Amino acid sequence: MEGHITWTAYAAVWLSIFALFLFSRNLRKKKLNLPPGPKPWPIIGNLNLIGSLPHQSLHQLSQKYGPLMHLQFGSFPVVVGSSVEMAKIFLKTMDVTFVSRPKTAAGKHTTYNYSNITWSPYGPHWRQARKMCVTELFSARRLESYEYIRVEEMNSLIKELFKSSGKPILLKDYLSTVSLNVISRMVLGKRYLDESDNSFVSPEEFKKMLDQLW
Repeated sequence: MEGHITWTAYAAVWLSIFALFLFSRNLRKKKLNLPPGPKPWPIIGNLNLIGSLPHQSLHQLSQKYGPLMHLQFGSFPVVVGSSVEMAKIFLKTMDVTFVSRPKTAAGKHTTYNYSNITWSPYGPHWRQARKMCVTELFSARRLESYEYIRVEEMNSLIKELFKSSGKPILLKDYLSTVSLNVISRMVLGKRYLDESDNSFVSPEEFKKMLDQLW
C-alpha cells in the first residue's frame, strides 16, 4: 500500500512539473510576435510536414501560410522566408541579424566550441578568420597555384563518367566527390575519397562523417 502511494506521489510530482513546463513555454510563445504557421505536434513539432524533398514541402506550406511562416522543428523554432522580398530582408536589409548559424551540438563539438569560420558567430573573430581566408586561400595567386589540382580532378571525373557510359548514374555523387577531393587536397594535401589510397578512413566512412556533421 505504501509503495502504491509513493508511486502515485512521484507521478503527481512529475505531471505537475510537466504541466508547469508546458505552461511556461506557452507564456514565452505568447510574448513572441511570430508569423503564421501550422500548429506543431508535441516533441516533433512540424517535422511530420517535411517530406523527402524539403524544398517542395516548404513551398507547399508557403502557399497556405504565406511567404513568411513559422515552423517548429522539434524544440527549435524556425522562420522560413519563401519569396524574393523575404530573401532580400534576410540577406540584405537585416543581414547582420541573421548572419550567424544557430548553435548546435555539431558546431560545438566538431569545431572546438564554434571557433572556426563556418560555425563561429558574427563578430571580430569571424571577420579576422574571413580576412585570412580571402588573403591566404582565395586570392588570385593562391587559386592559380591550385589550378593543377582542379585540372587533375576534372580529368578524373571525366574518366569515371566514361566508365559509366550507357548506365544510369547519380551525377550529384560524382560532383560531390570532385568537390571534396579538391577541397581536401587544397587544405589537407591528400585525396580523402580515393579508393586506391590507404587512408585511415574509407571514402564511404568519410562521406558518412560529412553527412552526420551537416
